[in-house]
Amino acid sequence: MTDAIRLSHLSKRFGDFAAVDDINIAVPKGAFLVLVGPSGCGKSTLLRMLAGLETPSEGEIVFGGRVVSSGQAGLVADPSDRDAGLVFQSYALWPHMSVAGNIEWPLKVAKWSRADRQARVAEVLQLLGIEELSQRYPAEISGGQQQRVAIARTIGPKPGILLFDEPLSNLDAKLRIEMRSELMRIHRATSATSVYVTHDQVEAMTMASHVAVLNKGKVEQFGPPIDLLEKPLTTFVATFLGTPPANLLTVTRQAGELRFGNLVLAAAAQAGQHEKAQLLYRAHDILVGEQKGKPVISAIFDEAAPIAGRTMVTALFEGKRITAMADGYFRAQPGERIPLTFIEPPSAVFAMSGERIGE
Repeated sequence: MTDAIRLSHLSKRFGDFAAVDDINIAVPKGAFLVLVGPSGCGKSTLLRMLAGLETPSEGEIVFGGRVVSSGQAGLVADPSDRDAGLVFQSYALWPHMSVAGNIEWPLKVAKWSRADRQARVAEVLQLLGIEELSQRYPAEISGGQQQRVAIARTIGPKPGILLFDEPLSNLDAKLRIEMRSELMRIHRATSATSVYVTHDQVEAMTMASHVAVLNKGKVEQFGPPIDLLEKPLTTFVATFLGTPPANLLTVTRQAGELRFGNLVLAAAAQAGQHEKAQLLYRAHDILVGEQKGKPVISAIFDEAAPIAGRTMVTALFEGKRITAMADGYFRAQPGERIPLTFIEPPSAVFAMSGERIGE
């Protein structure tokens, strides 16, 4: 089967700065790809190249077997000739047009017949649940409703690829959660391949069939979200994804053991030939309290947050912030010493340079 999207050696430079640096990924048809990473990592620049709003410096973009952008050939297919629709962060609705008019306009541009336009507008209004808003204007509806109109306008022409540029960032927390479910329902209903940009890793892990974690213009890791959580290839991926955040502890090889301070945490063989390494511990692998026979440290309590009947606790040990879990609702005074026990072996071992050691 032909990939819906294939990026080969794709780069975008602004002077000496590489905003996107040699990206190579293939996205299967019908996938929901989320581009996630911190501000300035290149995800919006990448989306703009997919949309045809930026020209690659090098490499190419292929949609369904057709080259739509090529840095070497200087080819950039017009945005209207890519079978792709873009939902902007700002919604970008035409204020002088009604909701129905906004949705109908791209169909007019595509030269749909009047009857087909009216039928399609009615169809997407119903799909988004905004039939009663059809004759209102953007200034007369809420931000969440404007979001739905922007999506309806984008899916109206039935594009094969949907591009989303942080479309939920202007919504409040409750509405963001509701709209995540709505976007997934729309994705399933349209069967389009979707590419979604966000800096919110919870959105990424909730919505994606595939995730590309970007950092400094490069893809650190690409694959299904569970694979990235269970087998992160770099320390950046390991600490960027996952809630609560994971812990990275620097250990030193001593007499066949890996030590964190004076605490023995693992056998030296797990670090290969490295004299120093970083051990990954998820918050649920470290328990507040003591367990007989398990490594324990005395840390300084900093803060606590209740999560689903347990408590996420952050404490300091020799200047290092460590996140652990406590059963039930835990309370302590800031500055109080609390025991933290390593109840599980490390989830992964990384070199000091950030690459995973071993399988």
